Amino acid sequence: MRLWISKQSEVPIREQLVTQFRLAILSEDLKPGQKLPSTRELARRYQIHANTVSAAYRELAERGWVNFAHGSGVYVRKFDADAQLDAETDLDQIISEFLKLARSKGYALTEIQARIRRWLQYQTPDHFLLIEPDPKLRQILAAEIQSATNFPVVECDVEECTGRKSFVGAMPIAVYGQGEVVRAALPPHSHLLLLRLRSVTEALKNEKRPAPEDLLIVVSMLPDFLDWSRSVLSAVGLDPLSLEFRNANQRGWQRGLEASTFVITETVTEKIIPAGVKVRVFTMISDSSLAELQKFVAHLQAS
Repeated sequence: MRLWISKQSEVPIREQLVTQFRLAILSEDLKPGQKLPSTRELARRYQIHANTVSAAYRELAERGWVNFAHGSGVYVRKFDADAQLDAETDLDQIISEFLKLARSKGYALTEIQARIRRWLQYQTPDHFLLIEPDPKLRQILAAEIQSATNFPVVECDVEECTGRKSFVGAMPIAVYGQGEVVRAALPPHSHLLLLRLRSVTEALKNEKRPAPEDLLIVVSMLPDFLDWSRSVLSAVGLDPLSLEFRNANQRGWQRGLEASTFVITETVTEKIIPAGVKVRVFTMISDSSLAELQKFVAHLQAS
């Protein structure tokens, strides 16, 4: 995994490390169970203090992203949501028992297959159910999913999605890292699609470096988007004086946007940017996750 570290940035190096490791885990650049570089190795590679790396690793561990193995190192935490094979094995056993019972009662295999297809048609999902505790992030992700798939999206918090009625006709979706909490709220053996967010590498792919005289204004109603942008743009060495960050929930955020070279924002805030302002929209969901959702919808429509 490649890291971008800027020692001249106003963003502390510890925060740069935490943000980039967290996004690498969310985007699966770092996979569950993968060992992170040792404190000494990372400090030597990027010429930073070992205490800074240790502090970043401790924060990641406290926030539940990594585990320390005594005498072995630091590893990406394996969330319970990743253990889908166990649930699938249970489901296979249920199906096996059903088939044995149906065959014992004299039903032919072709009859069973035809009836199962008929029932599956009745159970085809007719919408995505996006389960996310942060309402503003939920709104942004829902807009991106809707735009990419043209498939209905219903949003809810974990506490709101209680009881089986919430999941009728739904295909649940959650952001990786929230999957463990969301899966606990789902009915037993429910399928859950996990979204990966864009990593730093993916976000910067094919991006042209702005000129030194450019003024970039980052605008969003989501504080996490502003924090992520500040860390990433600083990490690639952009002059802090050429960057400005505005919270779209605060009054007066539109003032002077036309003076910028361009505005960086996300899908929802884009809709309220004043006309005439040049905008670059950052998509938070990774290309691989959007492709997975598109494939899922295409399969439904073809069946």
